[in-house]
Formats: sequence, structure tokens, C-alpha cells
Amino acid sequence: MFARLDPARRADSLAALDSTEFDVLVVGGGVVGAGAALDAASRGLSVALVEAHDWAAGTSSRSSKLVHGGLRYLEQLEFKLVREALKERGLLLRRLAPHLVRPVPFLFPLEKQWERAYVGAGVLLYDSIGGAGAVPMHRHLSRKRMAAIGPSLNTDAFAGAIRYYDAQMDDARLVTTLVRTAAQHGATVVSRARVTSLLRTDGKVTGASVRDELTGVTHVVRARRVISATGVWTDSVNALSPGTPPFHVRMSKGVHVLVPRDRIQLDGGLITRTEKSVLFVIPWGAYWIIGTTDTPYDGDPAAVTAEPEDVSYILDHVNAVLRHSLSIDDVVGTYAGLRPLLDGASGDTAKLSREHAVAQPEPGFFVIAGGKYTTYRVMAADVVNAAVAGLGKAVAPSLTARLPLCGAVGYQELWADRTRVAAESGLPASTVERLLRRYGSAISDVLALISRDPALAEDVAGYLAAEIVYAVTHEGALGLDDVLARRTRIAMEHLDGGASVVDRVADLVAGPLGWTGPERDAAVRTYRESAELASTQH
Repeated sequence: MFARLDPARRADSLAALDSTEFDVLVVGGGVVGAGAALDAASRGLSVALVEAHDWAAGTSSRSSKLVHGGLRYLEQLEFKLVREALKERGLLLRRLAPHLVRPVPFLFPLEKQWERAYVGAGVLLYDSIGGAGAVPMHRHLSRKRMAAIGPSLNTDAFAGAIRYYDAQMDDARLVTTLVRTAAQHGATVVSRARVTSLLRTDGKVTGASVRDELTGVTHVVRARRVISATGVWTDSVNALSPGTPPFHVRMSKGVHVLVPRDRIQLDGGLITRTEKSVLFVIPWGAYWIIGTTDTPYDGDPAAVTAEPEDVSYILDHVNAVLRHSLSIDDVVGTYAGLRPLLDGASGDTAKLSREHAVAQPEPGFFVIAGGKYTTYRVMAADVVNAAVAGLGKAVAPSLTARLPLCGAVGYQELWADRTRVAAESGLPASTVERLLRRYGSAISDVLALISRDPALAEDVAGYLAAEIVYAVTHEGALGLDDVLARRTRIAMEHLDGGASVVDRVADLVAGPLGWTGPERDAAVRTYRESAELASTQH
């Protein structure tokens, strides 16, 4: 029923890379690349999608987990960007991914009474443009009502608050779902496949050399159009093309910390201004995600980490609104990501626009960069529109505004019937609800694994063992990091990075991945070393 991305399918896809001339080759398996592959495939084009690491391994798994218009961009007069993002938020909530994206209320504390009119006008505009009706309207709260909603907040320092709604999701899961949906529409998708050079015929890009990072074998992929959607790696891919790059990408580091849910009593989330940007407190299962920073970064994109000063910055700012301060001992996990911002005259990354740009550095080769997570679908459609112009055959307009993602169809019915699903599966109702919000109607595949092997109902760091197995048999995970960092979020939800459960996870995935005993042990050893190194850097 749903596309099954397992090692066997990957082998078939690698063979297809050598034997097929594709209409479009998309380079980059983050949210924009996955979105572009789905956009092109759903138009009836033959598509290949390759990613050097794992799906969403970069920026697209390290965001604030929000689908939002960006309230602060209104203050920067970015009305078009906010309107576009709010429209996309509405599409995701109502049609495209209701199982993955859900509304969440936020408190916006007001320091002075005069702010109520100013901030209120901005939030009213936020509620009115683009995505009106997708979430509840905002409400003005007195100091007393603010205290009732957020007992942990230092309400004495505020004149009240405004409560408004945005939406949240698991960013890595949304990307994996996009990839699976693209595969369901016929796209050939391969992770751990790095583009090493572009191929040219008569002065036109006609494909790329792609190295399988697992075997070292190079595949020659022929394509009539090549799209680079590589985020913070844009400049590296641009270097494969001669001449002056159409634009550069500047990296901005964003760090988040996780603290246990019981450390802050608050119904919903919170947003507060900082001297550079805004700080979010976002509910995340048994945790709060608190962030983010916004600082320039010029190091290796694959090596970005949360530094002690980043964590201190976040704690200092959140403690300014809390009655009882959080300490470093309350932090159970951290993660750091990079925003790909189009280079501009400003030396301050916090002031760079989140607009995106599409360019054609040379015939047959298209690059997209910039933008924000929420507008991935628009970005994908824009770059595919540019790429298919002049392709020589009629191509349908973008269909993705009407195309539900894998697991969306049937989700609402299952949610309404979740009590029956829980009874038939033997799982607690709370577990079924969590699974529905991760897999939607694809929950049937996960429950089928448990039906065949009841031992897979075992808990592994807050997830079912079946989810660990499913990550490999259906979701394209090829190693322990894929499972622990992106298919589940164990790596970020635990300060040890999941080292305490890595042996159990390895036992679960060794069979589906075809690992020998020594290969399994080597994978565990490598993961432990990596997790230990990361923990010393926090």
C-alpha cells in the first residue's frame, strides 16, 4: 500500500540509476529536494533523487519543528513571505499532512500595557493573511489568565499576554514521508549517494557521476535536467559548475536544548523576544524544546554542534521569563542546525531575508537556495517549473497543493476510531495516538509487524521496537544514526545520544540490514564513539 524503502529497493534503485535516462535528477534529500522530487514525479516526469548522507541529515532534521509564518518577519515587513508561509501551513494542516502537522498555542508575553495594541495588531494580521481559519484566532490574556495558563512563568514581570496559534511537526519525519510519497509516484530515490561531478554533452549538463557511499561504486546517471537543492552545501555543489556562482549561501547556526516537561508548567508553548531574534519554548512529547540562537557559522556543515555558550545563551533568556530558573543539569539533550540564507550585504545573519532564489548557472543545471522549511512546497514547484521549461514535452502544472502525503488519506477516520484500533492491537490508547501522529494510516504496517512478532511491542527509549524495525524495512534507514537521530529522535532526546540503547537497536536492525555479527559490533562501536564525542562537546 505504501512505498517500502528497504535495502532491496535501494539495490534496485542503484541499478536504475545506471540504466535510465531521467527527465530530472534532484541532488539533495532535505525538505526542498524531497519536495522537488515529489513535485516532478507527480507531474509524470521520470525522476531520480540522490542524497549524500541520510534523508534530512542536515538542516531539515534540526529545525525548531515548527510550521509557521514567522511572526517576527511581520516586524521586518516581509509580508509576502509570511502570507505564503501561512498559506502553506494551512495546506499541511488540512490536506497534505494532517497526521504530521498539528496546531499548538503560544503565549506572547507583554512587558508593558502599551504593547498590547502594537503586538495585537501584528497578531491579528498574522491570523488574517494567508492561512486564515486553519488554526484558532488569537486571544488577549490578562496577567491573571496568563498565570493560570503558565504557572511557571514570572507573570509579575508582565502586563499579560497574547495567545496565538501556529503548528508543529517532526521535521525529519516529514522529509522521510515526502521521499516515500515521491517513491510511490515512481521516483527512484537513493540515500548515501554522493554527486562527485556533473556530466556535460555539447555544453549542456546531462547528468552526474554518483558515488555509492556504502560500496564506493560510481554510477553514471543520465538526466535531461539536474536540480541542486542542497541547502548549506549549495556552494559546494556550485563549485562543480564553471563560472561565477549565481549566488552564495551564508550559514546561520541555530541551537536548541531539551528539558523534561515537568520542569516548566505551561499549557502550550511560549515565544519571547531576544536582542537578536525570538526564543521559543515548544512542547515536544515528554520534553520542551527551547531555542534558538542565530549566529554566523563558517565551519564544516557536517560538524556543527551546540557549544556551551549557545546553551548558556538559551538558558539565560528562558530564565528571564521563568519563576524558577533552569540550570545546565536540567538539559537532557541538545541539537544544532544551520539555516541556509541567501548572501546579502548585511553582516548579521539574523537580518538576512528568508526569501528563496532559483538560478540556472549553465544549460541543464538549476539551483535553488534560501527560503524556510514551511515554504518547501512552493520552492520545489518553483525550481521544477524552471527546470521543465523547454523540456520539449507538455508537462502538467504542479499538483502538490492537492496531493496528500503518505499516511494522510484515512488518518482522520483512524483517529476517530482510535479506541477500536487500541483494543484490537492490544496497545495503550496513548501509544496508538502517538503512532497515528507519526505514521497516519501507515500505522497498519507498524501494527502488522507487532502482529507477526508481539515482542516488537517492547519499549525502547520511548518508542516501540516495531518502530525501530520499520525504520529499516519501510523508511530507508541504513544505519544506527539514521534510526536513532532521524526515524526516531532518541539521539536528541537523551544526553547520551542513545548510547544506552544502541545495543538493543542494533539487534533489531541487524537482520533487516543483513549485517554479520562483526558488522553489527562495528556499527555499535562507531555509534558509541560518535555519541561520546558529541556529549563531550555539549
